[in-house]
Amino acid sequence: MPINITMPALSPTMEEGNLAKWLVKEGDTVKSGDVIAEIETDKATMEVEAVDEGVVAKIVVPAGTEGVKVNSLIAILAADGEEVAAAAAGGGSAAPKAEAKAAEAPKEAEKPAAAAPAPVAAAPAAAQNHGGAGLFSSPLARRIAANAGLDIKSVAGSGPHGRVVKSDVEKAIASGGAKPAAAPAAAASATPAAAPKGMSEEAVLKLFEAGSYELVPHDGMRKTIAKRLQESKQTIPHFYVSVDVELDALLALRAQINGSAPEKDGKPAYKLSVNDMVIKAMALALRDVPDANVSWTDTNMVKHKHADVGVAVSIPGGLITPIIRRAELKSLSAISNEMKDLGKRAKERKLKPEEYQGGTTAVSNMGMMGVSNFAAVVNPPHATILAVGAGTERVVVKKGQMVIVNAMTVTLSTDHRCVDGALGAELLGAFKRYIESPMGMLV
Repeated sequence: MPINITMPALSPTMEEGNLAKWLVKEGDTVKSGDVIAEIETDKATMEVEAVDEGVVAKIVVPAGTEGVKVNSLIAILAADGEEVAAAAAGGGSAAPKAEAKAAEAPKEAEKPAAAAPAPVAAAPAAAQNHGGAGLFSSPLARRIAANAGLDIKSVAGSGPHGRVVKSDVEKAIASGGAKPAAAPAAAASATPAAAPKGMSEEAVLKLFEAGSYELVPHDGMRKTIAKRLQESKQTIPHFYVSVDVELDALLALRAQINGSAPEKDGKPAYKLSVNDMVIKAMALALRDVPDANVSWTDTNMVKHKHADVGVAVSIPGGLITPIIRRAELKSLSAISNEMKDLGKRAKERKLKPEEYQGGTTAVSNMGMMGVSNFAAVVNPPHATILAVGAGTERVVVKKGQMVIVNAMTVTLSTDHRCVDGALGAELLGAFKRYIESPMGMLV
């Protein structure tokens, strides 16, 4: 029988990806473990290995295709001894679950309402997804139609199985051929109002002269960043705590450590940055204040046994937060070398999902960009994130005398559901002690 190759889920949260490149062609023989394709997720480019052996009978999804859904058919293998032409013609019969559900949706819509076993309370959700052929549509198409005040049931679909897609709605808007959306039923007035949405693209473009702009489609990374940070601001009650931290002792210790680094292959075995020491100080502070090393869920407080520190790294088109696992247990030199490796591979989009997913806190350092202070957005499941400003010379008063010190401002953003103001201040106080008395990070 033909062997279907489907779009793999390369991480627990992956819903779709871009099929960047095929490394095989039709007619090639592949063995289990051979790399056959490269898939781009929102954060990385990853290689896909063949699970079965056979001959590539048909490539269903060409290289360069974007937005390929997880579990959708991308290629067909002819099994050992099977005719390639027959496999190509007969493959795909065992449709992936996601496609099978999509194919069945219009049929389900044709059934009488009385046949539906779902309780009345579930009807609105069911109607949104499967309540008639006109509502068999993509979320983006429904959103554009809603913003334009159009009844999506009156829009003809051109997608698979009659699915209404973005282009269908845009054509209907341009031609004026779609009906206005019906006024909501009186019963619906009891339901909570939907969260406010941003301006539609059509509304935005009306504000600018034609030809004065260009449209740059959002890539997967930008969509994910927008989705997660919008979710964060809508669901997490942020609380901010700031403190000024003196750096003179830390800079002196850093210079001493780097100056005594042994050579390896003609280069220093390590070279600590201020950010490496910030990571270590944050990890030790969470160790000392374990009640702040948590994640919020609706039923439980997740108390973490180790400090896994995510570090924001700017890459073309966005950012990513590779994670230093168990940072409280690692030496400064180990953190430094690991961070250099993660940062390099992050910029090349070569990180594995387990290297940037999860974590218990994060550090975002914009000091090297000259930013004096800022507040970062908590990235769930974290409950905290530390925003680090630039170190500068400042005049302070000590024992009645003005002295010049090197100092920086750091701001801790917390999820107020699990880290209250006093607890956040305690965590920031522990961090300040390690930065100002950095020998404590070496013992």
